[in-house]
Amino acid sequence: MFLPVLGVFLLAVIWGSFTLTAHASFLSFLSKLLAGTEDSQSSYNSQNVPLLRAPNALDPKAATGGAVINLVENSSILPVMGPMGSIADAEMYKLDQITTYTVRGGDTLSKIADMFDISVATIYWANDLKRGDLIKTGDVLVILPITGLQYTVKKGDTIKTVAAKYKSDAQEIIAYNDLPADGSLEEGTTIIIPDAELAAPPQQTARLRGSGGPAISGYFIRPITGGRKSQGLHGFNGVDLADSCGTPIYASAGGTVLVARTQGWNGGYGRYVVIAHPNGTQTVYAHLSGVFASVGQSVGQGLMIGTIGSTGNSTGCHVHFEVRGARQPF
Repeated sequence: MFLPVLGVFLLAVIWGSFTLTAHASFLSFLSKLLAGTEDSQSSYNSQNVPLLRAPNALDPKAATGGAVINLVENSSILPVMGPMGSIADAEMYKLDQITTYTVRGGDTLSKIADMFDISVATIYWANDLKRGDLIKTGDVLVILPITGLQYTVKKGDTIKTVAAKYKSDAQEIIAYNDLPADGSLEEGTTIIIPDAELAAPPQQTARLRGSGGPAISGYFIRPITGGRKSQGLHGFNGVDLADSCGTPIYASAGGTVLVARTQGWNGGYGRYVVIAHPNGTQTVYAHLSGVFASVGQSVGQGLMIGTIGSTGNSTGCHVHFEVRGARQPF
């Protein structure tokens, strides 16, 4: 009984002595600091060194900010492509690439549209937004380059006849051009027909058709096993690869997932995935029934990222597969 009591007593004495010493040291340091006797050149240590301050930059383009930080396996990564909430980043935007923009304070849809030289309706169209929907700081918008052609409305044209002629979708034409809900057209006005399938007449100008780019032999693999090509080059350097709904879809090349939409019309893509690759190209996988990838995820070539479906502007089970920045290998 005596030994445990003695041990407690000794611990109390030691702790009291340590506390008094620490208290005295702190008071001594404080008195010296107030008296100005500390040597500012040599007495700093890990406890009293002043905090560093970031330099102020007068040029708003000197740095970027506003990016959404994605956590993947406990590591934070930034999107590998596209604007991150600054004008400086917007200047790096490529007209043949899909990218994302993080809304900053003071942004409006019209400001963002002007920044990327697209229409407000395009932002609605690409993000499955409805008229009257508001954006807020931190929202991430998909900036989808528009494929299609410019068309001057002629006497007798209706939204249905124009859509049928160019194998486009009437609702997409209405949304993109901000037309009345009934799709009424005024003779002589100019509209853009998204994802038009036919070549424009000589007097009309094709827009951002995405004719491909350099051939990169062996870089991309076929995104599905088997199946058949149900439609050749169309839209934005894309092909349709058909098979039964639910068939696995694989990453055609390794990279980082830029977009992974699990619901919505999304400009006709339906559920879709965009992968940005290290060589500056992108691949797009549209009309999916299931999406098994997430934004910011690093994927290897051949990883299953989704399944074939018929969502969005689709009439049967297939994957609409695009290659942006290189020649379509399939």
